[in-house]
Amino acid sequence: MKKYLYLVITAMLFAACKKNNTTDIEPVNLNISVAYNLQTSTYKLPLTSVKVKITNLDTKNMQEFTVSDKGTVIVPKLSPGAYDIDASATILAADYTTITGIATTKDVTYNASVKGKQITVGFSDVINLSLVSGTVNDWVIKQIYYAGSDTKNGAIQRDQFIEFYNNSDKVLYADSLYFVETTGLITKSSATSYNLQTNGQLDWSKSVNMPANIDANNDYIYARAFLMIPGTGKQYPVQPGKSIVVAQTAVNHKSPFTGTDGKVVSVLDPSLTVDLSTADFEAYYASFLSNPFASDIDNPSVPNLEVISYFGRDMVFDNPGRYSYALIKVDGTQKPKEWPQYYYPTKAAPTSTATKYYQIPNKWVIDAVEIQPNEISDRIPKKYNANLDAGFAFVPLGSYTSQSVIRKTDKSVNGRIILKDTNNSTEDFDYFTIATPRGFK
Repeated sequence: MKKYLYLVITAMLFAACKKNNTTDIEPVNLNISVAYNLQTSTYKLPLTSVKVKITNLDTKNMQEFTVSDKGTVIVPKLSPGAYDIDASATILAADYTTITGIATTKDVTYNASVKGKQITVGFSDVINLSLVSGTVNDWVIKQIYYAGSDTKNGAIQRDQFIEFYNNSDKVLYADSLYFVETTGLITKSSATSYNLQTNGQLDWSKSVNMPANIDANNDYIYARAFLMIPGTGKQYPVQPGKSIVVAQTAVNHKSPFTGTDGKVVSVLDPSLTVDLSTADFEAYYASFLSNPFASDIDNPSVPNLEVISYFGRDMVFDNPGRYSYALIKVDGTQKPKEWPQYYYPTKAAPTSTATKYYQIPNKWVIDAVEIQPNEISDRIPKKYNANLDAGFAFVPLGSYTSQSVIRKTDKSVNGRIILKDTNNSTEDFDYFTIATPRGFK
C-alpha cells in the first residue's frame, strides 16, 4: 500500500512539475506601436499604409501585419525567441504631394526596424517603431559580390565586384560618383576596446578632436575605403535601366591570365567565378603600393577608379560581410577629398600610426546597403540608421561561396526594369547562387 501511495504521489509531483514547466514556452502577445517621425505636425500620413513584418531568426517564419489607424499592432501568441521586426510604408508621389503640400515626383518610403530583439517569457514591453523617410533614388546599388569564390577551386577574392544601376527614366552620368566601404565595430570580441553607443556600435562622438556641435553618430558614416569614378562630367553616360560594373580586377577570371610576377593565375573550376573583362571600371592599387597582389593587373581598356582612401593591397571586400556600402553624389559646393578624417573611438589614446577614416555626411548618401554575416551569432550592431537602410542583406552560405546579394526587380515599364528600393535591404535584396554581373533577380 505504501509503495502504491508513493507511486501515486510521485506521479502527481511529476505532472505538477511538467505543468509548471510549460510556462517556459508560453507564448506572449507582443504589442507594437508605430509612428511617423515627421518634422512638422501640420499633416498626418496614413498609418494603415504601414506593414509590420515579424521574422523568427531561428525558424525563419515570417508574419505580416497591417497597422491600425491608431498606430498599433498586436502580435498574438508569439513564441519566445529572437526576432527581426521591420515596419515600412511607401507613399505614392501624388498622394504625398496632396497630403503634405510638398511637391515631389518620387514615391516616399518610410522605414523602421528592430533587429535581433529577444522576446522572453512574460515579455510585456511595447516595441516602439519610429518611421523615418527616404526617397526612391535614381542611382542604386544593384549587386555586391563580396563573398568571393572557393579558395581552392575558385578565384578566392580577386573576382569581387560591385554594380550600380540607373533606376530612373533618364540618362545619368557616372562621372564623379563616389562609393565607400563603411566601417564601424566589426567584431564583438573587440568591443571592450572602444567607446560604444547604447546600440553597441562605435560612439564616434568620442573620437579624438571630434567637434562637439555635430551628431557624429547619426548624421555621418565613416569610410574604410573611399573611391570615385573619374570623368569630365558627362564622359560616362548610363542609359535608363542599365548598370555599371566596378571590378577589383577587370579580367576574365574563368580563364588563365599572367600576373605581374610572370606567373599564370588560373582556377580549377571556372564555373565558380566570373568574367569581369567587360567591367566598366576597375580598382588598380599597384601604382601606389610597395607590395601589390601579383593578380592586380591593369586592364588598359578599362578605366581605373580614383582612390581617395583604401584598405589593404587591393579593393578587397570583407568576405564574411562585416562592412557596408554606400553611394555618394555631391554638388559643386563640396570637396570630398577635404572632408575630415577621424580615428576609431578607442578607449586608449590612438597611436601615432593609427588610421583615420573619412567622415561622410549622410546628406550626400544617395543609396546605402547594410551587409551582415550570414550566421546570426556573428552579426554586429547596424552601422546605418533607418533613413539610410532599415535592414540588411547577406548571402546565405557566407564566405568564398560565389554568392552575391542582388536587388530584386520591382516592375517593368516599357521594357525598362525598375529595381525595388524601399531603403530596407531586408526587403529589397535577394541573392545569386553564382554572382552574375548585369543579371536580374
